[in-house]
Amino acid sequence: VAVIRGDSKISGTVTFEQADENTATTISWNITGHDANAERGFHVHQFGDNTNGCTSAGPHFNPFGKTHGAPEDADRHVGDLGNFKTDAEGNAVGSKQDKLVKLIGAESVLGRTLVVHAGTDDLGRGGNEESKKTGNAGARPACGKPVPSQTDGRGRR
Repeated sequence: VAVIRGDSKISGTVTFEQADENTATTISWNITGHDANAERGFHVHQFGDNTNGCTSAGPHFNPFGKTHGAPEDADRHVGDLGNFKTDAEGNAVGSKQDKLVKLIGAESVLGRTLVVHAGTDDLGRGGNEESKKTGNAGARPACGKPVPSQTDGRGRR
């Protein structure tokens, strides 16, 4: 689970669940305090370093040296999670499955940084070099480090 916070009113949690290293990871989010009725990018970034806020998280997690893309693209960063949609109050609740995001093995996202961006991810289709690196998703107002969560099998600590 990554507890999301930052220098803004954005907060929440992003949970990653994977049964074994050969299965897709379920990514679930509950994020509050963002812009109303918007699509906002979120990505796993390379480093678990938040000493200088979300900016010290580095680039998107990209162990295979690909260009930026949409979650369903064959060529994309492992950390490319796409966008989430907010409601009229700026809140977002949802989930998706991702075959590249792993919790187990050498390409695990645990200990890195999940960044919630200020803008919409153009999914690498923006027609410029920055789009191929970041999706032009903008500033990093909130982030959190995915860490293991211990439960009793029924979701309780």
